[in-house]
Amino acid sequence: MLGRTEFYIDGDWVKPAEAGRIEVRNPATEDVIGAVGRGTARDVDLAVKSARAAFPLFAATDKEERIALIERIIAIFEFRARDIASVISQEMGSPITFAYQAQALGPLQHFRMAVETLRDYAMERPMHGATVVREPIGVCGLITAWNWPLSLIASKLAYSLAAGCTVVLKPSEVSPLSALMLAEVLHDSNMPRGVFNLVNGDGPTVGHAIASHPDIDMVSFTGSTRAGVLVAKAAADTVKRVHQELGGKSANIVLPGADVAAAAQANVQRLFANAGQSCQAPTRMLVHASRYEEALAHARMAAEQVKTGDPSNPETLLGPVVSEAQFERVQGFIQSGIAEGARLVAGGLRRPDGVARGYFVKPTIFGDVNNQMQIARGEIFGPVLPILSYADVDEAVEIANDTPYGLATYVQGATAAQARALAPRLRSGRVYINTMGQHLLAPFGGYKQSGNGREQGEFGLEEYLEVKAIIE
Repeated sequence: MLGRTEFYIDGDWVKPAEAGRIEVRNPATEDVIGAVGRGTARDVDLAVKSARAAFPLFAATDKEERIALIERIIAIFEFRARDIASVISQEMGSPITFAYQAQALGPLQHFRMAVETLRDYAMERPMHGATVVREPIGVCGLITAWNWPLSLIASKLAYSLAAGCTVVLKPSEVSPLSALMLAEVLHDSNMPRGVFNLVNGDGPTVGHAIASHPDIDMVSFTGSTRAGVLVAKAAADTVKRVHQELGGKSANIVLPGADVAAAAQANVQRLFANAGQSCQAPTRMLVHASRYEEALAHARMAAEQVKTGDPSNPETLLGPVVSEAQFERVQGFIQSGIAEGARLVAGGLRRPDGVARGYFVKPTIFGDVNNQMQIARGEIFGPVLPILSYADVDEAVEIANDTPYGLATYVQGATAAQARALAPRLRSGRVYINTMGQHLLAPFGGYKQSGNGREQGEFGLEEYLEVKAIIE
């Protein structure tokens, strides 16, 4: 059995205040594979006391000391990356190749980019006759989601450490096992006692205790918009900084003249790579009416080529969704698409043929979709792609913006200049032009109900820094 019920507090593994446990299931087999402790507010309070006591000394370290610490973390993490990938594959069903290349190596890149950012960042600079100083904000509460269990942690932890902050982390209770391995990596890196603390548990208990704790100075949360609202409300009484990376419903606009076949193939691969469980994945494809049927045909072929099945097979692209609850949620969206009159182009309800166990969803494509349907408006978080048509570019922009979310928009054009011209009109934190590749130094975050604040690079570092003006 994987996992452990102790929490990592003040440099040691300590027993929880109470004896509750949270079981972890392998979504490919539905078997219990491990367990973690079920934390309480008392555990959070102990972790916060540890982080608060460690803060003055760690905040006083210089850049070189913090860079050296992060580089030690990188070296140990890299050595253990394949073991970490194996655990992520088991706890959330990621195909093993993807689990290694993206889920395990991705966090390493966040740590590397934090080092690069910190090395070039000026913590003190003159401004209009005053001196402006950036200082670590204090004790940071990090609350993360299950879909990228270590990347989401690393994108926060790397920059909080770079800033000189101390941390209390609550990983998702759905995929918490890899976070325990990260704690082991941090311990082996000679992390100063109290700088990093981990308490497992559920959102209403541990998450709420972190968000509302008066000795936590800042909360960085990644998860659903609904949960993000609860975190912000819990934090409001103590007037702490709240950073939120929330939901998304990103459109992929395929402009007239673009390569429709390539756009469809790229859209399907990008969306299905993590079983559709990525907040900025292109989950609505918008195609000009004159190319619509062509796009449906290419998307159907791309979906039919997706190898679904055993996550331990290196050739598998699409594994299960993370849990029974998520499986039923995705099935509900597929049913709503059928009920609202969308055309089922590929996939459909229930498991793929021949699959009797596991939370596997058929790779599903819908046509004849309008932007008022549930499949076009809701964050499905599964391998389901609705494809919409538009009459002209103005309508494409209108449809792309017609969502409560604003995390990302993808634009495919015959030329980069054609696609780039739409960027100022799109209400999203990122616009991808003729690409679906990531950029780990560019700011990441959203407009509207996709959250506030930014992660990664200079903007991500500044989330963990306070601003002080010295006037002489």
